[in-house]
Amino acid sequence: MKYLYVCKYVELADSYKSINEAIIHAGATNECKINLKLIHSEKIKDSNIEQLLRNRQGIIVAPGFGHRGIEGKILAAKYAREKNIPFLGICLGMQCAVIEFARNVLGMAEANSTEMTNTKYPVIDLMEEQKGITDKGGTMRLGGYSCVLKKDFKAYNAYNKKEVVERHRHRYEFNNQFLKEFEKAGMKATGINPDTELVEIMEIPEHKWFVGVQFHPEYKSTVVNPHPLFVDFVKAAME
Repeated sequence: MKYLYVCKYVELADSYKSINEAIIHAGATNECKINLKLIHSEKIKDSNIEQLLRNRQGIIVAPGFGHRGIEGKILAAKYAREKNIPFLGICLGMQCAVIEFARNVLGMAEANSTEMTNTKYPVIDLMEEQKGITDKGGTMRLGGYSCVLKKDFKAYNAYNKKEVVERHRHRYEFNNQFLKEFEKAGMKATGINPDTELVEIMEIPEHKWFVGVQFHPEYKSTVVNPHPLFVDFVKAAME
């Protein structure tokens, strides 16, 4: 199976080791060999995206921090959405999928994350209670948090349970002020933190398999217990 993931630390071989291992675990579970190709997100442009991303059966947009390479990740999310290619967005990858959907489906051309720029469509933003904190470490959401899954969506079917705990390492969140508009247009919040109501998972149900997660599922994947989201992602690509 040919998979591609879009990232911006390609030069550092171990930057995505946990994701590499997680998808290999999932391939073993599905009895298929995984052929991974890393693409530097800074290299992706409208003019070359077809050449770079074609013939891949699944696309992962990897996590990261900062604005470098962000537009390439957004283009990759758009390509996967429009071509109906199984897509998994992890942390910043999920946020890029949200920004892409806001720009190209909701018509919010200037939509972005406030991590990158000031915008009148801050679909990704700091939580209100974080905005007065100047020490960046104080705004990080770290460690395990609960996520309640909505029934009959991809994530719920993958986990086969109502509530899970997943590990986080990020600062910015989906901005719930825009949630109704997203859901009306077809991108649904299918995993919610029960204590804060923060969005943990976004899906496009009409897509073959399009899931973005705010957490890091790769951290919990092992050979003995491959992560269910990676397993289901690979299964969807095989189909």
